[in-house]
Amino acid sequence: MYTLGPLIHNPQVVEQLERDGIKVVEDVHEVPPGGIIVVPSHGVPKETMARAKQVGLEIVDVMCPFVRKVQRLAARLHQQGYQVIVVGDNGHTEVRSIMSMAGDDALAVSDAAELASRRLKRRVAIVAQTTQTLDKYKECIQEAAGRTHEVRAYNTICDATAERQGAAADLAKDADVVLVVGGRNSANTKRLAQICASTGVPSYHIEIADEMDENWFQGARKVGITAGASTPDWIIDEVVERVKAI
Repeated sequence: MYTLGPLIHNPQVVEQLERDGIKVVEDVHEVPPGGIIVVPSHGVPKETMARAKQVGLEIVDVMCPFVRKVQRLAARLHQQGYQVIVVGDNGHTEVRSIMSMAGDDALAVSDAAELASRRLKRRVAIVAQTTQTLDKYKECIQEAAGRTHEVRAYNTICDATAERQGAAADLAKDADVVLVVGGRNSANTKRLAQICASTGVPSYHIEIADEMDENWFQGARKVGITAGASTPDWIIDEVVERVKAI
């Protein structure tokens, strides 16, 4: 069994899967004939899916339903004649999968400043990477609205992501130090770290408990711990126990 890129953006889980014989590949041609290919939670570009079917691989699709919804929405908006703008991390697996459905004139932008430098058509439609922050999404809508004839905006940020971001902000306000646990390649974990840091509270993004430094906690009475959606319980538990020991 093989996964097209990491199944989720957590290196420790991916390593565990590899020990169990589930390997990561970047292209379907790396999979031997008759192999099983797993489409990861973030999805893959439609061209990749087409190649997998063409070479006769067995496909197991575990794409997140929220991501699939954005893909289908982007395809429909393109068919209706809109230039699709995806607010998200250009190059991220999820964004690439959405862009593959959104037409040749689609744009992927990380924020309003980047959108300001891009050429827009008269009719645009805006969607968001499911792990994007609501503030950045709103700023891009405002930027587009001042430059185009028609804007259609769809808030495609995952409900669980929005709730987790709000909870992280509240946690940081009530703590002296915050630990954000999760893969450094995880978009939603990185955003949690950014949100916590923006409160002014010392915040540290770590993948595992061994990365912690006891000096971080000098003078601290309350330590807040939050984690990305793809961080497994056993890693969080190890961090909690290490903090208790310190």
